[in-house]
Amino acid sequence: MTQPAIFFAEVNERQGLFHRRSILLGAFAGIGISALGARLAYLQLFETQRYEKLAVSNQFNFKLAPAPRGVIVDRNGAVLAANRPNFRLMVSRDKGSDTEGTLKTLANFVPLDDARQRRLLKDIHSAPKRAPVPVMEDMSWEQFSAINVRAPELPGVTADVGEVRVYPHGGAFAHVIGYVAKVNKDDIDAIAKAGQTPEPIMLHPGFRIGKQGVEKALDAQLRGRPGAHKVEVDANGREVGHHVDGDIPAVPGDEVQLTLDVDIQNRALEVFGEESGGAVMMDCRNGDILCMSSAPSFDANRFVRGLTGAEYRALAGYERKPLLDKCLSGLYPPGSTFKTMTALAILMAGINPEERVGCGGGMNFGGRYFHCHKRGGHGSQNLNDALKNSCDTYFYSMSLRVGPDRIAQAARAFGLGQTFDIGIPGQKKGIVPDPAWKKRYFSKNEAQQPWWPGENLSYAIGQGYLQVNALQLAVMTARLANGRKAINPRLIKSVGGKERPSGAVAPDLPFPAEHIDRVRAGMAAVTDVGGTGYRASQLGLGDILMAGKTGTAQVRNYDSGGSRGKGGTWGLRDHGLFVAFAPIDAPRYAIAVIVQHGMGGSTAAAPRAREIMRTALLKDPELISRIQKPLPMPEIVPDTELDTVPAVSNVERAV
Repeated sequence: MTQPAIFFAEVNERQGLFHRRSILLGAFAGIGISALGARLAYLQLFETQRYEKLAVSNQFNFKLAPAPRGVIVDRNGAVLAANRPNFRLMVSRDKGSDTEGTLKTLANFVPLDDARQRRLLKDIHSAPKRAPVPVMEDMSWEQFSAINVRAPELPGVTADVGEVRVYPHGGAFAHVIGYVAKVNKDDIDAIAKAGQTPEPIMLHPGFRIGKQGVEKALDAQLRGRPGAHKVEVDANGREVGHHVDGDIPAVPGDEVQLTLDVDIQNRALEVFGEESGGAVMMDCRNGDILCMSSAPSFDANRFVRGLTGAEYRALAGYERKPLLDKCLSGLYPPGSTFKTMTALAILMAGINPEERVGCGGGMNFGGRYFHCHKRGGHGSQNLNDALKNSCDTYFYSMSLRVGPDRIAQAARAFGLGQTFDIGIPGQKKGIVPDPAWKKRYFSKNEAQQPWWPGENLSYAIGQGYLQVNALQLAVMTARLANGRKAINPRLIKSVGGKERPSGAVAPDLPFPAEHIDRVRAGMAAVTDVGGTGYRASQLGLGDILMAGKTGTAQVRNYDSGGSRGKGGTWGLRDHGLFVAFAPIDAPRYAIAVIVQHGMGGSTAAAPRAREIMRTALLKDPELISRIQKPLPMPEIVPDTELDTVPAVSNVERAV
């Protein structure tokens, strides 16, 4: 029987291999443990502060908070736009939350119909997770309290106190100040298109952006710098507490002061009533705009809360266009108010202002009869008479000698056909035509390019291609009243306490003073006895008188027939215009009023201008002292008959 053989050399070799592998693995394990220990030591000893901060940042977060929007005030400090507390309700979506059920529960405490719930559900699901979506603004205290009491039962629901913009005077300043509203996709796209990055605060549910007027033009200054609230969050990022000590305070927006006067502006909207049009008043000395009222207006507070589709369609579809700023964007023929510019052109052409033209009710030219507004005629008229009586025939005749270029030169020198840097957008330039303009305008129609002599006649009385706005007419009148300087309008008085340049810093008017004085004398005659604006322009303020010029502008041709009376269709009636300044002896305020389809400057526009002017004059301390100055004692003339009657005793009287 064969015995097994043992080979010790093989056993030793296997054991040696095992030992070598054990040592190698142990070495690797030792190196790994040493590296891990070194890393732990490094983190514990050298990176302690860093990871403490990271841990705190996981525990705490910062929520952006909009800054209080800057206040807008009038020239005397009266508040035109401010902020007030706002109880608001917001809902956010989270993993596993029943948003639909939450909205149904909230409908028991706040008015949320089914259609509103469906719209909100869509908005909440399209918003980022845990991003709050506004559900209701301006909750009552009862609603706010009821939801806060049940907050633990309503995951994702937040009822807090924010701020909302408020306009104390409703629609009186709506077109000038504008309004604020929620940021929408168009706002974000416009910022991105400009090559800028939208600020994170713009996504905050309580943030509002300026949409029109001063609110839009000075939005960056008004919005201030946002702050932040320090909140404690759990592992899922849900807010579980608020640490007031860690809040970063917001920096309020700048205060904006306007040159407007709240009393004059409110009076302007009041006198327009249901009529449509615009009124602009300026200080003749420095260009400050005291009133810029467009009627009818709208309540800007409704836009802050958000209009329904039906409400917006009602405003947009109303024929008197409450959303249109008729002071800046509405363009109208100036009618006979433009005769002041034609008069300047006549004087600049070297025509003697005493030269007379016979008016028999109109004149024939080019195979057509051009009527004067007084069908019986005015008789013999010089320049002063023609302005006083607004004689069309005089200006028809003179326009053929003056030509369109001189008329356009005068109009542009006095602000027509221009836009002004008043700090807000929306101005329409209008049209001051001349042969060069007509050639450009009809560049694709050669037959219409020449300027025909017959067009001078319509041009001279403020018709034809001529288009202006109320602000331009006010500037024209203020420059006439000033008589020396081409003053510019100013609407923004200061921003953040820094004064804006005055409109008095302006070049001289390119017309001799005696020419302007003659036109002003003609405007004074308009409001004197026998003038077209006499009855409607009497201020009733002692010796303070107003000079002006009435105007009626056609909106269609009446040669084919049709009534021009007030009983006709509103949209086909003539416009009524009136420009004026007061006092005549020391001009201080200039005004332009346009009553859209108002049928006559003397009947529709002049009475409204008078009431607005009275408000301004009665607020001026210097003029008040002049108005209230006692009259001198009348001279007592002795009664000769009484002096010759013999004295009668008391006894005789008794008998």
